[in-house]
Amino acid sequence: GYAHEMFSLSEEMVEALQHQTSLQARRFRVGVADCLPKLVAYRLLQPVLELPQSYRILCREGTLSDLTADLATHRLDLVLSDQPLAATASVKAYSHLLGECGISFFGTAELHARYGNGFPAALDGAPFLAATSDTASRGKLWRWFEQQGIQPHIVAEFADSALMKVFGQAGIGIFYAPSLIEVEVIQQYQVNLIGRVQAIREQFYAISLERQLKHPAVMRIHDAAKRHLFAALEEDDERSR
Repeated sequence: GYAHEMFSLSEEMVEALQHQTSLQARRFRVGVADCLPKLVAYRLLQPVLELPQSYRILCREGTLSDLTADLATHRLDLVLSDQPLAATASVKAYSHLLGECGISFFGTAELHARYGNGFPAALDGAPFLAATSDTASRGKLWRWFEQQGIQPHIVAEFADSALMKVFGQAGIGIFYAPSLIEVEVIQQYQVNLIGRVQAIREQFYAISLERQLKHPAVMRIHDAAKRHLFAALEEDDERSR
């Protein structure tokens, strides 16, 4: 009887260890750069959930330098960012361009009524919510403003794009986001589209230790973005022209 119980317990232990190993093998650890809009991160990661093999996605947010350091030590499988890894970075990793899009400007119904006509010139002097100066999008946007002779009135600056949208929803100022998530922003934050600018390009990257992508989840993200997500956006841009 004792021997039978011992063998039964040992079989249960082996099964439990095998199950745990299986779960660990299916974990997909992703670093999301804190400057990347959360809605963009979701759109990029969502195709992983459709894979035949079930993955448990573990997301962690942080600075690009901290996340790539974790990537180098294999604590992350992938990093998503709106800018490539700098050539001077100490980590040897590869930046795979997933796609690019223009940016869209949003505001409450009141702000849309005041500044929606005559876009983009109407943005001159308008209350504006901006990303902090250390983000890639801020530099591109301000260069475009200078070229257009536009000087908006900055009411607040944000490192967190989600917080900027909450302030925009409250009517504090006009804000912007990648055109990729235009529909989601309008629906989620109940705001109006004020205008779009295709000349300002937002780019999105998957940063990996692999030059040639092999991880099934990473390949799924790359292929879905290239063939569907951004391809559909480019077709919409062509039709709107």
